[in-house]
Amino acid sequence: MDINLIKLFENFNSEDRCRELLEMLRWPSGVCCLRCGDVSVSKLEKRHQYECNGCRYQFSATAGSVLHDSHLPLWKWFLATYLICEGKKGISANQLKRTLGISYKTAWYLCHRIREAMKSDNPAKLAGIVEADETFIGGKYDKRRKRAAYDKTCVVGVIQRGGEVRAQKIPSRGARALATYIRASVEPGSQLMTDEYAGYKTVGKEYDHSKVNHSKLEYVVGLTHTNSIENFWSLFKRGLVGSFHKVSDKHLDRYLDEFTYRFSNRADGQLFQNTLRNLVNGKTLTFEELTKDAA
Repeated sequence: MDINLIKLFENFNSEDRCRELLEMLRWPSGVCCLRCGDVSVSKLEKRHQYECNGCRYQFSATAGSVLHDSHLPLWKWFLATYLICEGKKGISANQLKRTLGISYKTAWYLCHRIREAMKSDNPAKLAGIVEADETFIGGKYDKRRKRAAYDKTCVVGVIQRGGEVRAQKIPSRGARALATYIRASVEPGSQLMTDEYAGYKTVGKEYDHSKVNHSKLEYVVGLTHTNSIENFWSLFKRGLVGSFHKVSDKHLDRYLDEFTYRFSNRADGQLFQNTLRNLVNGKTLTFEELTKDAA
Protein backbone atom coordinates (compact mmCIF):
# COMPACT_ATOMS: atom_id res chain seq x y z
CA MET A 1 0.00 0.00 0.00
CA ASP A 2 1.60 3.23 -1.20
CA ILE A 3 0.58 5.81 1.40
CA ASN A 4 1.05 9.50 2.03
CA LEU A 5 -0.62 11.91 4.42
CA ILE A 6 -3.41 12.83 1.97
CA LYS A 7 -4.20 9.19 1.19
CA LEU A 8 -4.11 8.39 4.91
CA PHE A 9 -6.90 10.90 5.60
CA GLU A 10 -8.86 9.84 2.52
CA ASN A 11 -8.68 6.08 3.12
CA PHE A 12 -8.81 5.89 6.92
CA ASN A 13 -11.10 8.70 8.00
CA SER A 14 -13.40 6.48 10.05
CA GLU A 15 -13.08 3.83 12.74
CA ASP A 16 -14.75 1.25 10.51
CA ARG A 17 -12.16 1.66 7.74
CA CYS A 18 -9.29 1.45 10.21
CA ARG A 19 -10.79 -1.64 11.81
CA GLU A 20 -11.24 -3.33 8.43
CA LEU A 21 -7.54 -2.94 7.63
CA LEU A 22 -6.48 -4.22 11.06
CA GLU A 23 -8.72 -7.28 10.65
CA MET A 24 -7.19 -7.98 7.23
CA LEU A 25 -3.66 -7.65 8.64
CA ARG A 26 -4.38 -9.87 11.64
CA TRP A 27 -6.41 -12.51 9.80
CA PRO A 28 -5.30 -12.55 6.14
CA SER A 29 -6.96 -15.96 5.67
CA GLY A 30 -10.17 -15.03 7.50
CA VAL A 31 -11.18 -14.35 11.10
CA CYS A 32 -10.53 -17.14 13.59
CA CYS A 33 -10.95 -17.42 17.35
CA LEU A 34 -8.02 -16.06 19.34
CA ARG A 35 -8.53 -18.68 22.04
CA CYS A 36 -9.22 -21.97 20.24
CA GLY A 37 -8.49 -21.13 16.60
CA ASP A 38 -11.99 -22.06 15.37
CA VAL A 39 -12.89 -20.37 12.06
CA SER A 40 -16.61 -20.57 12.83
CA VAL A 41 -17.30 -17.14 14.32
CA SER A 42 -20.23 -14.72 14.46
CA LYS A 43 -19.90 -10.97 14.09
CA LEU A 44 -21.32 -8.77 16.86
CA GLU A 45 -22.00 -5.69 14.74
CA LYS A 46 -22.93 -3.24 17.50
CA ARG A 47 -19.86 -4.07 19.60
CA HIS A 48 -17.39 -4.39 16.69
CA GLN A 49 -16.42 -7.80 18.01
CA TYR A 50 -16.62 -11.47 17.09
CA GLU A 51 -17.90 -14.47 19.07
CA CYS A 52 -16.51 -17.95 18.60
CA ASN A 53 -19.30 -20.42 17.85
CA GLY A 54 -17.27 -23.15 19.52
CA CYS A 55 -15.92 -21.84 22.83
CA ARG A 56 -18.11 -18.65 22.90
CA TYR A 57 -15.05 -16.42 23.42
CA GLN A 58 -15.62 -12.82 22.37
CA PHE A 59 -12.78 -10.85 20.82
CA SER A 60 -11.90 -7.97 18.50
CA ALA A 61 -9.12 -7.23 16.02
CA THR A 62 -7.12 -5.41 18.70
CA ALA A 63 -7.61 -7.92 21.55
CA GLY A 64 -4.34 -9.07 23.09
CA SER A 65 -2.30 -6.93 20.69
CA VAL A 66 -0.17 -3.83 21.22
CA LEU A 67 -3.38 -1.83 20.72
CA HIS A 68 -5.21 -3.82 23.41
CA ASP A 69 -7.42 -1.84 25.80
CA SER A 70 -6.59 1.50 24.15
CA HIS A 71 -9.21 4.24 24.42
CA LEU A 72 -7.66 6.24 21.59
CA PRO A 73 -9.58 6.33 18.29
CA LEU A 74 -7.97 4.05 15.72
CA TRP A 75 -7.45 6.93 13.28
CA LYS A 76 -5.18 8.58 15.88
CA TRP A 77 -3.21 5.34 16.12
CA PHE A 78 -2.90 5.32 12.34
CA LEU A 79 -1.76 8.95 12.19
CA ALA A 80 0.79 8.49 15.01
CA THR A 81 2.17 5.35 13.33
CA TYR A 82 2.47 7.14 10.00
CA LEU A 83 4.27 10.15 11.51
CA ILE A 84 6.75 7.95 13.40
CA CYS A 85 7.42 5.82 10.30
CA GLU A 86 7.94 8.87 8.08
CA GLY A 87 10.05 10.97 10.47
CA LYS A 88 13.70 10.15 9.75
CA LYS A 89 14.69 11.74 13.06
CA GLY A 90 11.63 10.61 14.97
CA ILE A 91 8.82 12.63 16.51
CA SER A 92 8.61 13.53 20.18
CA ALA A 93 5.73 12.74 22.51
CA ASN A 94 5.25 16.48 22.98
CA GLN A 95 4.81 16.95 19.22
CA LEU A 96 2.30 14.08 19.07
CA LYS A 97 0.49 15.58 22.04
CA ARG A 98 -0.05 18.80 20.08
CA THR A 99 -0.80 17.08 16.77
CA LEU A 100 -3.36 14.60 18.12
CA GLY A 101 -4.83 16.79 20.87
CA ILE A 102 -4.11 14.30 23.65
CA SER A 103 -2.32 14.43 27.00
CA TYR A 104 1.46 14.08 27.25
CA LYS A 105 1.13 10.85 29.24
CA THR A 106 -1.08 9.32 26.53
CA ALA A 107 1.28 10.50 23.77
CA TRP A 108 4.34 9.13 25.60
CA TYR A 109 2.69 5.74 26.13
CA LEU A 110 1.50 5.72 22.51
CA CYS A 111 5.03 6.35 21.19
CA HIS A 112 6.49 3.52 23.23
CA ARG A 113 3.80 1.08 22.16
CA ILE A 114 4.53 1.86 18.53
CA ARG A 115 8.24 1.35 19.26
CA GLU A 116 7.28 -2.04 20.70
CA ALA A 117 6.03 -2.92 17.21
CA MET A 118 9.37 -1.84 15.78
CA LYS A 119 11.46 -4.39 17.70
CA SER A 120 13.47 -6.66 15.48
CA ASP A 121 12.56 -10.33 15.87
CA ASN A 122 14.86 -11.50 13.09
CA PRO A 123 17.31 -14.03 14.59
CA ALA A 124 19.42 -14.25 11.43
CA LYS A 125 22.95 -12.88 11.79
CA LEU A 126 24.34 -10.28 9.42
CA ALA A 127 26.78 -11.52 6.78
CA GLY A 128 28.90 -10.33 3.89
CA ILE A 129 30.57 -6.98 4.54
CA VAL A 130 29.64 -5.81 8.04
CA GLU A 131 30.73 -2.58 9.68
CA ALA A 132 30.89 -2.26 13.47
CA ASP A 133 31.32 0.79 15.65
CA GLU A 134 30.57 1.96 19.16
CA THR A 135 29.57 5.38 20.45
CA PHE A 136 28.41 7.11 23.62
CA ILE A 137 25.01 8.61 24.37
CA GLY A 138 23.92 11.10 27.02
CA GLY A 139 25.95 12.27 29.97
CA LYS A 140 26.95 15.77 30.97
CA TYR A 141 29.75 17.84 29.51
CA ASP A 142 32.45 18.80 31.98
CA LYS A 143 33.20 22.44 31.16
CA ARG A 144 36.21 22.59 33.47
CA ARG A 145 37.92 19.56 31.91
CA LYS A 146 36.47 20.30 28.45
CA ARG A 147 35.37 16.76 27.82
CA ALA A 148 32.43 14.44 28.38
CA ALA A 149 31.89 13.07 31.84
CA TYR A 150 32.05 9.33 32.42
CA ASP A 151 28.30 8.85 32.94
CA LYS A 152 27.65 8.37 29.24
CA THR A 153 26.03 5.13 28.03
CA CYS A 154 27.93 2.99 25.53
CA VAL A 155 26.04 1.61 22.53
CA VAL A 156 27.36 -0.61 19.76
CA GLY A 157 26.02 -1.07 16.25
CA VAL A 158 26.61 -3.27 13.21
CA ILE A 159 25.41 -2.73 9.67
CA GLN A 160 25.47 -5.03 6.68
CA ARG A 161 26.44 -3.14 3.53
CA GLY A 162 23.21 -2.58 1.64
CA GLY A 163 21.23 -4.32 4.40
CA GLU A 164 20.08 -4.08 7.98
CA VAL A 165 21.51 -2.13 10.86
CA ARG A 166 21.30 -3.28 14.47
CA ALA A 167 22.29 -1.50 17.66
CA GLN A 168 22.13 -2.10 21.37
CA LYS A 169 23.18 -0.64 24.69
CA ILE A 170 26.15 -2.49 26.23
CA PRO A 171 27.62 -2.33 29.74
CA SER A 172 30.99 -0.95 28.69
CA ARG A 173 33.33 -0.26 25.79
CA GLY A 174 35.48 -3.21 26.83
CA ALA A 175 36.63 -5.91 24.43
CA ARG A 176 34.48 -8.55 26.13
CA ALA A 177 31.23 -6.59 25.76
CA LEU A 178 31.99 -5.72 22.13
CA ALA A 179 32.92 -9.33 21.31
CA THR A 180 29.73 -10.70 22.90
CA TYR A 181 27.54 -8.42 20.82
CA ILE A 182 29.42 -8.95 17.55
CA ARG A 183 29.42 -12.75 17.91
CA ALA A 184 25.66 -12.66 18.50
CA SER A 185 25.01 -10.35 15.54
CA VAL A 186 27.52 -11.24 12.80
CA GLU A 187 27.95 -14.54 10.97
CA PRO A 188 31.40 -16.11 11.57
CA GLY A 189 33.77 -15.64 8.64
CA SER A 190 32.12 -12.42 7.46
CA GLN A 191 34.17 -9.38 6.48
CA LEU A 192 34.24 -7.24 9.60
CA MET A 193 35.27 -3.61 9.22
CA THR A 194 36.03 -1.38 12.20
CA ASP A 195 38.18 1.56 13.19
CA GLU A 196 41.52 1.12 14.94
CA TYR A 197 40.09 0.76 18.46
CA ALA A 198 41.90 -2.10 20.26
CA GLY A 199 38.65 -3.50 21.66
CA TYR A 200 37.96 -5.16 18.30
CA LYS A 201 41.32 -6.89 18.06
CA THR A 202 40.41 -10.16 19.81
CA VAL A 203 36.98 -10.70 18.23
CA GLY A 204 38.42 -9.62 14.88
CA LYS A 205 40.42 -12.86 14.75
CA GLU A 206 37.15 -14.73 14.27
CA TYR A 207 36.35 -12.74 11.12
CA ASP A 208 38.01 -11.40 8.00
CA HIS A 209 38.88 -8.23 9.90
CA SER A 210 40.06 -5.01 8.28
CA LYS A 211 40.23 -1.55 9.80
CA VAL A 212 40.79 2.11 9.10
CA ASN A 213 42.90 4.35 11.31
CA HIS A 214 40.85 7.46 12.03
CA SER A 215 43.54 8.90 14.30
CA LYS A 216 45.75 9.20 11.22
CA LEU A 217 42.90 10.73 9.19
CA GLU A 218 42.43 7.46 7.33
CA TYR A 219 38.75 6.99 6.48
CA VAL A 220 38.56 4.81 3.35
CA VAL A 221 41.03 2.14 2.21
CA GLY A 222 39.63 0.36 -0.83
CA LEU A 223 36.39 -1.26 0.36
CA THR A 224 37.31 -0.78 4.00
CA HIS A 225 35.47 1.97 5.87
CA THR A 226 32.93 2.48 8.64
CA ASN A 227 31.05 5.30 6.93
CA SER A 228 27.74 3.42 6.82
CA ILE A 229 27.49 2.79 10.56
CA GLU A 230 28.77 6.28 11.32
CA ASN A 231 26.04 7.65 9.05
CA PHE A 232 23.50 5.82 11.19
CA TRP A 233 25.02 7.16 14.43
CA SER A 234 24.90 10.68 12.97
CA LEU A 235 21.19 10.30 12.16
CA PHE A 236 20.43 8.79 15.56
CA LYS A 237 22.20 11.54 17.48
CA ARG A 238 20.60 14.29 15.42
CA GLY A 239 17.26 12.72 16.24
CA LEU A 240 18.03 12.63 19.95
CA VAL A 241 19.16 16.25 20.03
CA GLY A 242 16.63 17.68 17.58
CA SER A 243 13.47 15.69 18.35
CA PHE A 244 13.81 14.22 21.82
CA HIS A 245 16.49 16.45 23.41
CA LYS A 246 17.15 13.78 26.05
CA VAL A 247 16.29 10.12 26.54
CA SER A 248 16.57 8.04 29.68
CA ASP A 249 19.08 5.22 29.89
CA LYS A 250 16.18 2.94 30.86
CA HIS A 251 14.41 3.38 27.51
CA LEU A 252 17.46 3.92 25.29
CA ASP A 253 17.14 0.49 23.66
CA ARG A 254 13.55 1.34 22.63
CA TYR A 255 14.76 4.43 20.77
CA LEU A 256 17.48 2.33 19.15
CA ASP A 257 14.77 -0.14 18.05
CA GLU A 258 12.83 2.69 16.42
CA PHE A 259 15.79 4.14 14.54
CA THR A 260 17.24 0.81 13.41
CA TYR A 261 13.81 -0.37 12.21
CA ARG A 262 13.18 2.79 10.24
CA PHE A 263 16.73 2.90 8.82
CA SER A 264 16.74 -0.77 7.80
CA ASN A 265 13.35 -0.42 6.08
CA ARG A 266 13.83 3.05 4.60
CA ALA A 267 13.35 1.76 1.04
CA ASP A 268 10.27 -0.31 1.92
CA GLY A 269 7.12 1.16 0.38
CA GLN A 270 5.06 -1.00 2.77
CA LEU A 271 6.62 0.36 5.96
CA PHE A 272 3.40 1.88 7.32
CA GLN A 273 1.33 -1.22 6.61
CA ASN A 274 3.99 -3.56 7.98
CA THR A 275 4.18 -1.53 11.19
CA LEU A 276 0.41 -1.75 11.59
CA ARG A 277 0.70 -5.52 11.06
CA ASN A 278 3.29 -5.67 13.86
CA LEU A 279 1.01 -3.61 16.10
CA VAL A 280 -2.02 -5.85 15.63
CA ASN A 281 -0.02 -9.08 15.89
CA GLY A 282 2.31 -8.04 18.72
CA LYS A 283 1.88 -8.61 22.42
CA THR A 284 0.31 -6.12 24.81
CA LEU A 285 2.66 -3.66 26.52
CA THR A 286 1.02 -2.35 29.69
CA PHE A 287 1.82 1.03 31.22
CA GLU A 288 2.88 -0.73 34.43
CA GLU A 289 5.34 -2.93 32.54
CA LEU A 290 6.72 0.04 30.66
CA THR A 291 7.31 2.16 33.77
CA LYS A 292 8.45 -0.50 36.26
CA ASP A 293 11.98 -0.24 37.61
CA ALA A 294 14.58 -2.34 35.85
CA ALA A 295 15.45 -5.56 37.65
